[in-house]
Amino acid sequence: MYSSVRNHVKPLRARQRLGKYRVERRLGEGGFANVYQAMDTIEGIRVALKVPHADHVTEAVLKDFRNEVRLTARLEHPHILPLKDASFIDDRFVIVFPLAERTLDDRLRSRISQKVALEYVEQILDAVAYAHRRRIVHCDVKPDNVLLFADGRIRLTDFGIAKVAQKTLRGSGTGTVGYMAPEQAMGKPSPRSDVFSIGLVAYRMLAGQWPEWPFEWPPPGYNRLKGRVHPELIAWLRRSIMLDPRKRFRDADHMLNSFRRLRRKAVLYAGRRRGKPKAGTGPRRRAA
Repeated sequence: MYSSVRNHVKPLRARQRLGKYRVERRLGEGGFANVYQAMDTIEGIRVALKVPHADHVTEAVLKDFRNEVRLTARLEHPHILPLKDASFIDDRFVIVFPLAERTLDDRLRSRISQKVALEYVEQILDAVAYAHRRRIVHCDVKPDNVLLFADGRIRLTDFGIAKVAQKTLRGSGTGTVGYMAPEQAMGKPSPRSDVFSIGLVAYRMLAGQWPEWPFEWPPPGYNRLKGRVHPELIAWLRRSIMLDPRKRFRDADHMLNSFRRLRRKAVLYAGRRRGKPKAGTGPRRRAA
């Protein structure tokens, strides 16, 4: 059993030491955990520490977490963030990851070009398709879990952890729908649920707005989307976020193959739209 003292552990502070890690700042806070930037004083590198809230660290949660870590430890992929460590340090459960520059959620606070958005979509799809081929469902694809690195590569984080966190938060009566598929919110996740979440993320990058429940078509931002995105890509987005999971792509692998067939066409279309002169701005005729 865990001591009740755990339920009163305070958040970490800047310059506080946690084993070999020196905390530098808090990066984010969620219903399940806080995330911190820290310096590994032994290796001399910066890392991200995910520290679940003490009242969530129960025997049942740890058992679920161990099972998920063993399952997802097999996921070695350039667009999946590796887990460096997961252990108790100074009476806290700490999960350690490589540190990214920022999240996709941070990046979306400023304009993102269609070309870059499509690059990110393909990298996300590549990661999730790899997992789906190994019968692993992410369960929490969202901009906060898409990490951007200096080389332009993105890495998807929280494989396995997302599933444990959602199960724990549902048990405590907290949590929000966010980018979650309707059937997943009812406790029935599948690869098609990840397809839905990826579709919402892609829509937000391309349209600049985030569709919310009840996800009726056309969603907010559709007029902007229609004015700059190839019709086949719009149809691809619509299929991804259909309420009926049977009408979506069956998994991320199916979704990725479809995306790759139309991506070049979408890029060329965007280039032509960008170069098209606006009404009234064409070249003037010389006076006779």
